[in-house]
Amino acid sequence: MKNIEAVFLDRDGTIGGDSTIHYPGEFKLFPYSASEINRLKKSRIQLFSFTNQPGISKGVATIDDFQRELTGFGFDDVYICPHHPHEGCPCRKPDIGMLSEAQKDHNLNLENCVVIGDRWTDMLAAAKAGCIKILVRTGAGEVSLRDHHHEMEKLSIDYIAEDLPDAVHWLMQN
Repeated sequence: MKNIEAVFLDRDGTIGGDSTIHYPGEFKLFPYSASEINRLKKSRIQLFSFTNQPGISKGVATIDDFQRELTGFGFDDVYICPHHPHEGCPCRKPDIGMLSEAQKDHNLNLENCVVIGDRWTDMLAAAKAGCIKILVRTGAGEVSLRDHHHEMEKLSIDYIAEDLPDAVHWLMQN
């Protein structure tokens, strides 16, 4: 694997759950996600979660709830956008605020980082930041491919994976 500095994993639909939001305490990892997270960590790659969670702004959960859950899964750091889509904040995907914050916090070259997610907004954020882009078909992946086909073509996604194990396998081989 060439000089990969970090992998950013989306939460809902990528490592567990489905295409909807499940709050901490209700969220379940896919059966293979823990082993794939450990596989990446054994490769000494920094592993970050980055996730839009507008329920925080509605008071349904807290940032601390999500941070505890995600660090418990093994992430080195967690980046969360708590804002509603209509607030127009720069941290909400498809903007690159969370990626830029991680870049500053961990002295990263984003061109040497990978984003794995199930939505076109994950891929758009990755493209804007110059990251390697891997879309998984789990969660909203199939819907993203169908409904955003033309946008996806323009993004030049590096790999479309069946699921997280396929994405990690491809990453380790390339």
